[in-house]
Amino acid sequence: MRKRKAQQTNQNIMRGVIAMALIVLLVCYLFLTMVSCSPAGPTFRVCGTIGGAQDSTLMLEQLALDGIRPVDSTRLSADGTFSFRVPAGPCDSTAAPEFYRLRIASQVINFVVDSTEDIAIQADFSTMSTGYDIQGNEASRAMKTVSLLNIQLQQQLRRIREDNSLSVLEKADRIEPLVEAYKLQLKQDVILRDPASPAAYFALFQTIGSQMLFNPESNKSDVQFFAAVATQWDALYPFAPRTENLRNIAMRGLRNTRPTRPIELNLDGEKIKETGIIDFGFPDITGSERRLSDFHDNVVLLDFTAYSLPASQQRNIELRELYTQYHSRGLEIMQVSLDGDEHYWKTKCEQLPWVCVHCAEGFMNDIVQLYNVQQLPSIFIIGRGSEMKARGEQVPDLKKAIEQEL
Repeated sequence: MRKRKAQQTNQNIMRGVIAMALIVLLVCYLFLTMVSCSPAGPTFRVCGTIGGAQDSTLMLEQLALDGIRPVDSTRLSADGTFSFRVPAGPCDSTAAPEFYRLRIASQVINFVVDSTEDIAIQADFSTMSTGYDIQGNEASRAMKTVSLLNIQLQQQLRRIREDNSLSVLEKADRIEPLVEAYKLQLKQDVILRDPASPAAYFALFQTIGSQMLFNPESNKSDVQFFAAVATQWDALYPFAPRTENLRNIAMRGLRNTRPTRPIELNLDGEKIKETGIIDFGFPDITGSERRLSDFHDNVVLLDFTAYSLPASQQRNIELRELYTQYHSRGLEIMQVSLDGDEHYWKTKCEQLPWVCVHCAEGFMNDIVQLYNVQQLPSIFIIGRGSEMKARGEQVPDLKKAIEQEL
């Protein structure tokens, strides 16, 4: 009997200990949650060593939308070590990456913060801007490639400008192709490779001296690249100030470079007024033109999209379900790709069962502008007889809307 009571007492003690442990863990969890998502926001840490810079002042600066903002500073000791702990912004999953730099005099290291993380940087002052190593953030390593190409170009341009054997015109003739080659490399190797990346955003705002490399106001090609990055950031970080700024720049550029020539329509005014749609045609994967009016007797889900969008694969899975369920009853999907890379588009769409066409001009195309496509994806529902019914964002239940038209 005594032994049983003792066992029961021990069990009660163990239950009490476990209960107390659970309470402690819960309190710790709540405390950490409150700290990490407090009004002050989460933090990130950047630390490391910069050799050969004893007694120099190392500045940590934010590359904010309204200019460069000092964040913190430290005076380096003989061993060159430093450590900054900095608020990383609001505790919000939609917050966009933020850009910073370390600076000693004119020597600069750019990096990006896209979460609460530790970033380690090793450098020597004599080669601080070019020879640094950065760990803990792959996006910052991609940005380093952009910076190194810029520095290399600036050095080439400086040598040309200082060459007194060349005339002003000869200098200009040598400088222009170098700048255009740098711009093309950024477009192909950085922006087109991953328009959603911080490196793509960083590339758009590169400068040569005091001039921006890209001209988002009046250069039609440059505007397209701003629009491509803006579309990706709008999908990932729709409420971020950087996204809004990028979107405004792109839209202003699109307006400025909109063609002044009359836009040729394939339906006369009365027909457009009657049906509410504008006919158009783009080439499919075989090069054959496919026109919207080809599907006059179908219910058409018209989808302006880009396969390079992060959510494109999942979205095509959802469209495939709709297509499988309703195609036999008269649904057709016409998907217009605005991807800049035609080969990439063909690779991604060759196994899709619906009509896939490619618009090489992207946002600059007349039809895209006439349909007022300002973000991707944009869906339109067109009823039988080519009657425009609704834009996708106006339809709370896409499946139900399609069933109603069928």
